Amino acid sequence: MVNAGDMNGSGNLMDFLDEPFPDVGTYEDFHTIDWLREKSRDTDRHRKITSKSKESIWEFIKSLLDAWSGWVVMLLIGLLAGTLAGVIDLAVDWMTDLKEGVCLSAFWYSHEQCCWASNETTFDDRDKCPQWQKWSELLVSQSEGASAYILNYFLYILWALCFAFLAVSLVRVFAPYACGSGIPEIKTILSGFIIRGYLGKWTLLIKTVTLVLVVSSGLSLGKEGPLVHVACCCGNFFSSLFSKYSKNEGKRREVLSAAAAAGVSVAFGAPIGGVLFSLEEVSYYFPLKTLWRSFFAALVAAFTLRSINPFGNSRLVLFYVEYHTPWYMAELFPFILLGVFGGLWGTLFIRCNIAWCRRRKTTRLGKYPVLEVIVITAITAIIAYPNPYTRRSTSELISELFNDCGALESSQLCDYINDPNMTRPVDDIPDRPAGPGVYTAMWQLALALVFKIVITIFTFGMKIPSGLFIPSMAVGAMAGRMVGIGVEQLAYHHHDWIIFRNWCRPGADCVTPGLYAMVGAAACLGGVTRMTVSLVVIMFELTGGLEYIVPLMAAAVTSKWVADAFGKEGIYEAHIHLNGYPFLDVKDEFTHRTLATDVMRPRRGEAPLSVLTQDSMTVEDVETLIKETDYNGFPVVVSKDSERLIGFAQRRELILAIKNARQRQDGVVSNSIIYFTEDPPELPPNSPHPLKLRRILNLSPFTVTDHTPMETVVDIFRKLGLRQCLVTRSGRLLGIITKKDVLRHMAQMANQDPESIMFN
Repeated sequence: MVNAGDMNGSGNLMDFLDEPFPDVGTYEDFHTIDWLREKSRDTDRHRKITSKSKESIWEFIKSLLDAWSGWVVMLLIGLLAGTLAGVIDLAVDWMTDLKEGVCLSAFWYSHEQCCWASNETTFDDRDKCPQWQKWSELLVSQSEGASAYILNYFLYILWALCFAFLAVSLVRVFAPYACGSGIPEIKTILSGFIIRGYLGKWTLLIKTVTLVLVVSSGLSLGKEGPLVHVACCCGNFFSSLFSKYSKNEGKRREVLSAAAAAGVSVAFGAPIGGVLFSLEEVSYYFPLKTLWRSFFAALVAAFTLRSINPFGNSRLVLFYVEYHTPWYMAELFPFILLGVFGGLWGTLFIRCNIAWCRRRKTTRLGKYPVLEVIVITAITAIIAYPNPYTRRSTSELISELFNDCGALESSQLCDYINDPNMTRPVDDIPDRPAGPGVYTAMWQLALALVFKIVITIFTFGMKIPSGLFIPSMAVGAMAGRMVGIGVEQLAYHHHDWIIFRNWCRPGADCVTPGLYAMVGAAACLGGVTRMTVSLVVIMFELTGGLEYIVPLMAAAVTSKWVADAFGKEGIYEAHIHLNGYPFLDVKDEFTHRTLATDVMRPRRGEAPLSVLTQDSMTVEDVETLIKETDYNGFPVVVSKDSERLIGFAQRRELILAIKNARQRQDGVVSNSIIYFTEDPPELPPNSPHPLKLRRILNLSPFTVTDHTPMETVVDIFRKLGLRQCLVTRSGRLLGIITKKDVLRHMAQMANQDPESIMFN
């Protein structure tokens, strides 16, 4: 909106809006912002600063500070997001190990840190040291036997329940918005929706604390999605310190887009992947300037996390791998099969999870969030403890599944039968027959896979912070590792088959099962979220496997194709629709042949459109209209008879303008005439002072004709971020189309319930 007062300013005393008053230009909760108006306001502000900068040195310095404020905000976001991510990683590491035992030399040490500091640790028993004691050793001085196992089992469940109960209680009492992944809401907020408090300071604090608790409890969830929410809370906090961002909702969303990139950067140690994730998955408006700033924020965040070094391996991530074998063309077939599995798992998960979440919203189950969390935690802990692959944290599990079997590995997955005559270098171990440990690990992994698939459906969406990236990757990594071991044994025992003959000679290191785990993880994550480009970049940054981009791309594309065949929605879009947020997805296509006249209101048989006239309504008339309706704004016409359109006035600004006029301007009473023209109307003598409100009038509201195809209208709403659009014929006002009307019409055309769009 161009400020009409700036263009048509007059010295009339009655235009008290020559000076801006508090709260003008702000929006109510659960309403959509006007992107065009925010952009115009920022242009006006920038023009004013540029013209003032030529007046004095001080104004020039102020203009430089204004220009640099964006980079300062990015620096602060990167520093805080990186620090919080490092603290969360360290705390999760310690509290996860606390369920199994405690370090006697320093109780704040995790198991690994405790044994690092020990001088009595041998390489073969590097997980055992006298300073680290399991609870059974500490309480009853027994480390083996049934009683020790039962005591450790009981305390594992007890700690898990304590962590989960504390987390859900903190969320419920202090910050209800701290639950869930946060990405569906971040996507909605970045599209221009206002959810006050969602990115507030309390949400930031409680989400950070409860994220540590829920991940440590052993529930099937990750911290990566919630870290994006945490980073966006940091972005919102720092943008509120600079008026350039705090007073302009459009500019604020540019900061939040960059903050989302920083969140993924620290979640996965993938700065470039973070920028691409923000661009591909969460951002609605992403100008080139935001791309550079996102890159800078992601860089600072990754650098900060690297300085903290939470994993103690001088890497940004826990999963760093180094494979010594190239992949071969024949392996593309199992990679594509893993892609198909990822797509099918993604479809199954989305449908089951949405059905369960809908049941939670519509039945009594939703009234007992604490009980639900306690029950799911108890079931998870009881089933997880006996299986070593579900007992440990999901991140450690993925790390083990990704690892190649070197000569120094002590994992069950690496229990192969060695040739005693082998004299190969350590890094180049040939394929070998599987030993009993590998077969035990295979059936344990199969049970863990089924358990993860089922329990994640019920865990995601509970009233606690819950990310989906790590559980999805774990499902894919387990399936991939099993396929990898299968292909490896097939190649070893049947190396004379035509598919293996050219590239897998006896005694060669042909197949890397860890690579299959990596490809499976990418496929399952792609099937659930429908990411492609950012997913592949995140995966190779996450693992350091730059050589394996083609297998990752093949799996990611296949999983997207297979999942899209059953439904276009990823998990985040599905949760947006479930919650009824007004989100116009750029990926959705509208192909129906309807016109603007079919969607606009009022429809045939409905009351006529509520309008304001340019110079014939009193203050009382306008206040009555505002009281009797709940519309967000009103078209202004020349008169009720002509209905020729003049402009559009926002409801909130009308209320504020009249309230301020009554307080600050003498002579304004209930029967004062309100006029939106440049010159006051001719009034009889002794009439009360009229009130000029031209400056709050948008003189260039977006209009379409009644015969405009809805395909074009939908495109306009998407690309310009409109709140509403007026329908005219030959300059005469016929009706109005709001964003909610567009979403309802699209739902109707897709045979969905149009009343599911709940917010304005």
